[in-house]
Amino acid sequence: MRRSVRALTAALLALPLALTLAPSAHAADPTTMTSGFYVDPDASAKRWVAANPGDGRASAINASIASTPTARWFGSWSGTIGTATSAYAGAADRADKLPLLVAYNVYNRDYCGGHSAGGASSPSAYANWIAQFAGGIGNRPAVVILEPDSLGDYGCMTQPQIDERERMLTGALTEFGRQAPNTWVYLDAGNPGWAPAATMARRLHEAGLRQARGFSLNVSNYFTTAENTAYGNAVNSELRARYGYTKPFVVDTSRNGNGSNGQWCNPSGRRIGTPTQMGGGAEMLLWIKVPGESDGDCGVGGGSSAGQFLPEVAYKMIYGY
Repeated sequence: MRRSVRALTAALLALPLALTLAPSAHAADPTTMTSGFYVDPDASAKRWVAANPGDGRASAINASIASTPTARWFGSWSGTIGTATSAYAGAADRADKLPLLVAYNVYNRDYCGGHSAGGASSPSAYANWIAQFAGGIGNRPAVVILEPDSLGDYGCMTQPQIDERERMLTGALTEFGRQAPNTWVYLDAGNPGWAPAATMARRLHEAGLRQARGFSLNVSNYFTTAENTAYGNAVNSELRARYGYTKPFVVDTSRNGNGSNGQWCNPSGRRIGTPTQMGGGAEMLLWIKVPGESDGDCGVGGGSSAGQFLPEVAYKMIYGY
């Protein structure tokens, strides 16, 4: 037995540094613990269809949008957050389905963009909120997208503010690792039009990417899956070269069927993309933003608020006009 222990110790010491520093794998793969993705029964598109059964657009919106597994976003509007995430993850678990959740409450959220400004009242308030978020999920299987835009939204922030945000994200990842062992967390990495791959790789690493399952791309944006796949691979090349590891990534395909026209806030002529699935060029293609939900008071959503469901926009997205 002593010889075996010595041999094991020698083998471990011989491992490459990148491997020895890698975090322990989760006990289980949430995609294999469930029988497909969860369709949110209370999604904005579903609520609109239920409230407007006689509308000529309802059938198409129900078939093409409301019935597709899409993430539920959680923030200050969610009430007691641990109760909210527990209820959602629990409902999905009872249905033997994998829920998609978005944590969107970081302090100084959307600091530079402004249309979705808000978030927790302080870094400590965020730490408490995200700890309850993770605790609500507990041991149930889940996928979490962590704080969309948080690593792209640096353009008007000072270095102390950036450092503060990265500490919040690292702390969040620590909480999921501690409290939600069967959750895959993807730290959001913006989109191909926001930051160079080398810049994003550095930001991801400094925000604690090693602790995450991977990173997410294109949340609430319109770049094609091919563009995102190329960008994700480029980010991984930088991660490998600089830090000695790579990570899986997921792509938001909810609104990228026609690609981007260079606008991000309710552009016209966009189209729904590939429905939520495993694989497809990334680890998963996911509908993270609900098609038809406004990006804010802008573009074809003029006069609306961020997150408001616009049936005419949703209907046009189905057909790409």
